[in-house]
Amino acid sequence: HATALRTMTLVFVYGTLKEGYPNFPVNHGRRRAGQFETARPHPLYVVGERWVPWLMQQPGEGLTVVGELYEVHPATLVELDALEAVGQPNGYQRVELEVRERGADGDEPVILAQAYLKRPEQLQGQAIQAGPLHDYPHDLALRYRRASA
Repeated sequence: HATALRTMTLVFVYGTLKEGYPNFPVNHGRRRAGQFETARPHPLYVVGERWVPWLMQQPGEGLTVVGELYEVHPATLVELDALEAVGQPNGYQRVELEVRERGADGDEPVILAQAYLKRPEQLQGQAIQAGPLHDYPHDLALRYRRASA
């Protein structure tokens, strides 16, 4: 069991990979109980004509962002990286992010998790539909459109 845990990766999801959201079927991770949020503020925008949530690599700006934490098997991580176009010019970068359990008093330990973020320069020329947001709500997720193949 300890070996299995070592191969698992903690992933913080804030957008379409959350439970009940459009890309959740790709997320085969095991959800950790509780609600989590970024330890530091980061801008979360809904961007473009496809209404895609973008968490920006701009720590200290925006708001703390609420999300869910998943223990993810390596094969699922490969699928998530593909969905998020990691390594592609317009894709997300999977980076380590500090998160905390939500509603705690500030003394709780920081948890290091992987998360999919966009670089600030990717926002140039993009239409911001909403944000910065504290949470990515269902009503905005209903407007999300997958990329056409």
